[in-house]
Amino acid sequence: MRIARSAVRALPVLAAALALTAVPSSAAPNWGPLGPANPHLGPLGTATMHGDAGSSDVTPLAGPGTDWVVPAGDTMAAACPTILQGSDGMIVALCTAIIDRAPTVYLFDPAKGPIGPAAAKMSLTKGSLLGGVYAYLDNENRLVVVDGERRLLRIAHNRDASGKWGLTVAENTDLTAVIPEGDAVTGLVPDWSGNVWFATGGGLVGKVGRNGAVTTHQLPAGERVANSISASPDGVAVATTHALYEFAAGGSAAPKPKWRAAYDRGPARKPGQLSWGTGSTPTYFGPGDGTEYLTIVDNAADQVHLLVYRAGTGELVCNQPVLTEGGPGSENSPIGIGRSVFVASTYGYPYPTVPEDAGPAEPAIAPFSGGMTRVDIDDQGCHTVWENDVRSAAVPKLSAADGNIYTVLRLGLGLTTPLDGYAYGVIDPATGEVTAKQPMSATIVADTLQMAGLTTTNGELWQGTITGIMRIR
Repeated sequence: MRIARSAVRALPVLAAALALTAVPSSAAPNWGPLGPANPHLGPLGTATMHGDAGSSDVTPLAGPGTDWVVPAGDTMAAACPTILQGSDGMIVALCTAIIDRAPTVYLFDPAKGPIGPAAAKMSLTKGSLLGGVYAYLDNENRLVVVDGERRLLRIAHNRDASGKWGLTVAENTDLTAVIPEGDAVTGLVPDWSGNVWFATGGGLVGKVGRNGAVTTHQLPAGERVANSISASPDGVAVATTHALYEFAAGGSAAPKPKWRAAYDRGPARKPGQLSWGTGSTPTYFGPGDGTEYLTIVDNAADQVHLLVYRAGTGELVCNQPVLTEGGPGSENSPIGIGRSVFVASTYGYPYPTVPEDAGPAEPAIAPFSGGMTRVDIDDQGCHTVWENDVRSAAVPKLSAADGNIYTVLRLGLGLTTPLDGYAYGVIDPATGEVTAKQPMSATIVADTLQMAGLTTTNGELWQGTITGIMRIR
């Protein structure tokens, strides 16, 4: 089903009301530095859901910009939260079927025009709702993922003699001896020594050595992991529903925390979040080598805060109130680059389902009022640079190449409905101003469900939706 151009044509009133604003970004020309490239990952910016091992949500690639764009896509009857691009240019997507929530790996050739049929696909064993969502491309363009049978897989793509693409399991490491029945891997990332680190929903942190040896560390009872994990050359960061941890990276020893920092997790899960606790995948960033700081957003009851720690020691650098003009909660990883952090609200966002162990939301529903905050860090601590009321419906990404923040905007009233529309949005990171807004669709099939988009090497934005992938160029 085609959902882009036809949807825009069907919305003349909406299109007129949201005529694209082309305002040059006033952002500083040199956003940086980027975090260091992990030698065991694919290209910087396109090998993980959050762009790099440090989960900065920053890309070195330029996006579509503020000119008029052409959105196009096809429904795949699946939500696609993970879209990655390897050094060979091929795009690998990990999608979850709407009907049975089974994960499927898709391979696309971006030279073939609109999304169209996949060049190849492979079904994986179903696990938990968040299990199998986070994956990455290694330095051989293989998708690294843990399936519902607790197997660490490296899935390669190759062409046969006839030129037809195929997907094959190149490596298979059985983790059933260390991950108990009923538990599932939530996040995984390689360290700079080539160990593959993982964290499970049940709070088990482990690493798989290059020789296949597996060692683990069990976090305190009751602490769950509901987001992915991040790595720097010296550490691996894990955020649980109670605390932020940094583990010593490298070597063959069992995982060992360097420090633990508890945060205010609030009285309950909030609407627009998938767990009771922080919604952040921890973000490494900094003005020197791009890894000096580590940050998450807490889940305090009435006012959430950006927590910035010094990597390596866990020293609290600042505790800054954020989203004071928007909803008090975020399920998204913050953008982090240089001395700046950007936080987007997801409070009240209507997820169609949540993990079974998430617990009830308090209140059960709330308006999705949106909101975004930029915080800068200096020698005196942190200060808020700007706040806005942008209703971001996707994980925002910053391009260090063109100085734009890219996202998808949800259009409609505060209390969301299936009739809400969606628009391609560009934000100036220097001011918080929306510099481009162009309607994409006015139906729920284009709901981007707070998923991360991919900026490709040819300047396109591939954005996962609740029913497939939207290609914006």
